[in-house]
Amino acid sequence: MFRVDIITLFPQIFAGYLTQSLLAKAIDKGLVEIHVHDLRDWSVDEKHHKVDDRPYGGGPGMLICVEPVIRCVEAVQSLDSRPALVILLTPQGERLEQRGVESLAQTGRLIVLCGRYEGFDQRVIDILKPHELSIGDYVLNGGEVAAMVLVDSTIRMIPGVLGDECSSWDDSFSRGNRLLEFPQYTRPPEYRGHRVPDVLVSGDHKKIAQWRQEQSLLKTELRRKDLLIPPADPNT
Repeated sequence: MFRVDIITLFPQIFAGYLTQSLLAKAIDKGLVEIHVHDLRDWSVDEKHHKVDDRPYGGGPGMLICVEPVIRCVEAVQSLDSRPALVILLTPQGERLEQRGVESLAQTGRLIVLCGRYEGFDQRVIDILKPHELSIGDYVLNGGEVAAMVLVDSTIRMIPGVLGDECSSWDDSFSRGNRLLEFPQYTRPPEYRGHRVPDVLVSGDHKKIAQWRQEQSLLKTELRRKDLLIPPADPNT
């Protein structure tokens, strides 16, 4: 079973998300296990359960303190015998891409840290040495939405989660694919003058495959030419 532990200051944000769509079905089937932990439960401030403080040296905003985070991660790690990959969601991290998603799905277990305010005390990173990930070059109010993106993209790679195991094969970026997905159609065959391409109803699977490849290439040329540039050889 693939397990994800999410550490957050706002666990209620995940209540609806965990009960909907493919994720809820995967949880019901016992394929995926998601646990949400309130960081305040590990606060050293017994009265107010505070977990943030002002940064040394001055500056705007508040930082999440190191002690409650370390205590929480260590406690959560002990809940399962399998070692977890700790992920810290931050705009400064490595950008999450499909190849990374496929790799994460092989780990078996993740602990995901959702930041808030001005982020974490640097010692969180120094001590835990988490894998820092970003979902894009922009800033969110917190890591909760990013955590949902991470979970949603990763569970698709878990065997049995999708109704058809081939559903993700032709997705954009899947399995090293650097072409965008081809256009798809369903009934009715004609709507407001727009018809389904004849090749798709021809029954000729060879021609259909060729058409789909051509359409993927065309769409990529129009929208993401950068994907057609071969990746740099790390050995050169």
